Amino acid sequence: MPETLIKSEVDFEANGKHHGFLRLPHSVHRSAYGWIPVPVVVIKNGDGPTALLISGNHGDEYEGQIALTKLCKDLEPDNIRGRLIILTMANYPAAQAGLRTSPIDDGNLNRTFPGDAHGNPTQMIAHYIEEVLMVMCDYMFDFHSGGSSLIYPPTMLRGKGHSPQERAKLRELQQAFDAPYAWVFTSGGGPTTTARTAMGAAGRKGVISMMAELGGGGTVSPAILTMTERGIKRMLHCIGVLPDYQPDAANGTRELQVVGSIYAYESGLFEPFREPGNEIRAGDDVGAIHHPDEPWRPAISVPSCHDGLILCRRFPGRVERGDCLYQIAADTKEDDQ
Repeated sequence: MPETLIKSEVDFEANGKHHGFLRLPHSVHRSAYGWIPVPVVVIKNGDGPTALLISGNHGDEYEGQIALTKLCKDLEPDNIRGRLIILTMANYPAAQAGLRTSPIDDGNLNRTFPGDAHGNPTQMIAHYIEEVLMVMCDYMFDFHSGGSSLIYPPTMLRGKGHSPQERAKLRELQQAFDAPYAWVFTSGGGPTTTARTAMGAAGRKGVISMMAELGGGGTVSPAILTMTERGIKRMLHCIGVLPDYQPDAANGTRELQVVGSIYAYESGLFEPFREPGNEIRAGDDVGAIHHPDEPWRPAISVPSCHDGLILCRRFPGRVERGDCLYQIAADTKEDDQ
């Protein structure tokens, strides 16, 4: 067992369905010998693949947390072959507070891997996931959304694969989840072995990984939640963990690569002119920033600096200079798929 101060209440090797907490020691004024409870569910039935399913990596992203919570209740050992390890609130302090980052240490878990066994709470969680959980796994699926500040249509994120076999499996998993869009990392920012994300951690451990952006805006879309639950079961069937599940017909996925973002250069109230899924051209006005504190000032037009499809847009109306307003994507080229 790698060095860690986190103690698991569940036996990862035992057949059956087990639940409890990963107990992260946390000594504070209120509780000298306390611990932070990171919920964990393990479902195991004999030999087969092991998949780690994560939500609450960012605490203000909710579709994944609900979908995995329901999955924990719905699945029994007889339904599966192999093992599922499920973290519904991976960065528990952030998820409990409904914040992107931890209120304890301001830690962004998905920018903290590989973490530190003796660091702050977020670093300790990242270290445990990468050094204890990932080494047990064949697959890792990390479910995100746009959180409080952005909103996405259902979009899978994946790398190109480090081998022909991994490349083929990633394409197969993408087709299985069957989201309208897939963001394919073709260069920097992808799940490289130096990335500080959960996908980077998976890559360092030789684990095949996928991520998803599923809605956002600090709320839950019933339609996106339904699509998420369907996609998770289709992926688990694809890897052989849900052998008796009968997937319905696929709708098809459009593969994209992100070409850039559009940012606010003024503070004020943002009026969006376009929505995710809209096609735009460089130079198009995609929004305006208004100044109710000086209503006589002209609104500031926000032009696009890219051609492509709007993959996500900012959700809150108030913006400051440097805030991302839109993320723009284009279709992948054949050699980037």
